[in-house]
Amino acid sequence: MKDKFLDVKDEVAKAIANKQPVVALESTIISHGMPYPQNVDTALKVEQVVRDNGAVPATIAVIGGRLKAGLTEYEIEYFGKKGPEIKKASRRDLAAICARGEDGACTVTTTMMIAHMAHIKIFATGGIGGVHRGAETTMDISADLEELANTPVMVVCAGCKSILDIGLTLEYLETHGVPVIGMGTEDFPAFYTSKSGYKVDYRVDTPADLAKLYMTSRDMNLKGGILVGNPIPDEFSMDPGIINPAIDKAIAECNALGIKGKETTPFLLAKVKELTGGDSLDSNIQLVFNNAKVAAQTAVELSKLM
Repeated sequence: MKDKFLDVKDEVAKAIANKQPVVALESTIISHGMPYPQNVDTALKVEQVVRDNGAVPATIAVIGGRLKAGLTEYEIEYFGKKGPEIKKASRRDLAAICARGEDGACTVTTTMMIAHMAHIKIFATGGIGGVHRGAETTMDISADLEELANTPVMVVCAGCKSILDIGLTLEYLETHGVPVIGMGTEDFPAFYTSKSGYKVDYRVDTPADLAKLYMTSRDMNLKGGILVGNPIPDEFSMDPGIINPAIDKAIAECNALGIKGKETTPFLLAKVKELTGGDSLDSNIQLVFNNAKVAAQTAVELSKLM
């Protein structure tokens, strides 16, 4: 399916037309999340997890100025090889990238936007952006939160990234009316670890519960999305005594170097990976697999209600 700006992969378009389950996936994990060829291997494995759980994957990106809902294996390979050369595309970048015919790696924000354009309702990611530590002076708040307040897509994640101020992130979401749901937990997950010490708004225990909640929200014409905190499995969760000091050290170095804006998160994640000897990246990959599984199962249940 093709329109003025959006290309929907045939497999994805057919599934949407037939009310079959589809799960959106972001592309920054390919271009900016890890080196080639590990990035391509991980992206293809995430797509396979979605298929194994009964849904069609739709990795979302911008290629040559075209919005893409669903990438081919060749396009994923292309993205992986170009890596950080590809510009990260948030809401403010999308029109410029398309007008100039460039490539863009979709963040949570733009993945939600393009998924909604393509009528995809469920999106699996690693962790969302949020309020950065020190935001009371820097005003560094991710556009992901504003998108969640406005775009009706359910986002399954392992919490917001641990480098952020989790408490302020949840306060922001509450202010903007975004429901925060815990999948099998009352404690909002903290990305690398299963518990942050902050409570979710509501707990659910099955993908069918998530599907019903999403459908109810849409039937009521409520504005905005739904955030699902799906904890990293215990066997892949990191020791807080290891990961938290690594995060603190990375943030101190980031501040000392004067790194700001959209360069902050990539720097911090890379530094934490370095400080943990790669363990944080291993955990990151496993939590993405787990989120893709829950998102696919939820999409399957949602298709039964449509």
